[in-house]
Amino acid sequence: MDENGTYRWAPQPPEKPKKQVKIPGKWIGWTAAFLALLIAISTCFYTVDDKQQAVVTTFGKVTDVTEAGVHFKLPFGIQRVQKVDVNVYQKIELGYRTDSNSVYGYDVDDKESQMITGDYNIVNVDFFVEYKISDPERYLYSSDSPELILRNLIQSQIRNVVGSTTVDAVLTTGKESIQMQVRQLVTEILEEYDIGLSLVDVRIQDAEPPTQEVIEAFKAVETAKQQAETVVNDAKAYQNAQIPAAQAQADQLTQNAEYLKQKRINEAYEQVAMFNAMYEQYAQNPAITRSRMYYEAISQILPDVKLYINTAKDGSVDMLLPLESIVETTGSNGGND
Repeated sequence: MDENGTYRWAPQPPEKPKKQVKIPGKWIGWTAAFLALLIAISTCFYTVDDKQQAVVTTFGKVTDVTEAGVHFKLPFGIQRVQKVDVNVYQKIELGYRTDSNSVYGYDVDDKESQMITGDYNIVNVDFFVEYKISDPERYLYSSDSPELILRNLIQSQIRNVVGSTTVDAVLTTGKESIQMQVRQLVTEILEEYDIGLSLVDVRIQDAEPPTQEVIEAFKAVETAKQQAETVVNDAKAYQNAQIPAAQAQADQLTQNAEYLKQKRINEAYEQVAMFNAMYEQYAQNPAITRSRMYYEAISQILPDVKLYINTAKDGSVDMLLPLESIVETTGSNGGND
């Protein structure tokens, strides 16, 4: 403010220009090299988990197959890595598709499930197939679509086996045989194709006729077979329960027979010994022994009768009278008279 009361602005001094920092060109080069080194280091290592194998290619040619762990590779696309799940069971569904949104949890594919049996009947058969990658290199580079090849191969062999089997076997007792034949045929052809896949299992999920009437008929047949098996099992159970008892009874009878046999043998030996002893006595004094044997025989034959024996001078028996019986009889008759 001056003396007149007016304001005057004093001119401001001009601002000094800022100095620009110049970065030397060599620092730019070092920074770029450092970044390139970081990128190279970050792409030089890769990790393979325990369910995988990695196929390493150098300039497009397979040079290595690595297992689980951390591994080194050349950067900048010189070496490339493709990881493959080898220790994982994968599935193929034929005749149906699993669908959590469906009412039954799956959708039916009649084009895949309908087949003609060996006796010219139509059946619907659903298969569940498990497989895994056995050779990651062959899996990646020997064919364009190995899963599609396997699917078509399984379908072909299934129709081949079912087409040579009767409808009764397909729907009832022949399922195990069909599964084994399909597994064997597919395994042999896979070894010949060498596409890096191996078959683990083939199972029939469901097998049924195409019409409800035939389904009911086969259900009745199956029920009859189950009832027959139940009767057979009950009969076998009864047999298993009765056989031990019969065997025990047979053993008892055999033991009793052996006992009686031995008893008879012992009695025979005893009688022979008694006879030999009697013969020795008889040989020493035949007359006395003969009389004694005669008396013993009479006492055994007539145990309750008193006998009077009149012997001759030579010792032989001259008369044998049951005198007491005669006397008693006569006395009783006289009394009655």
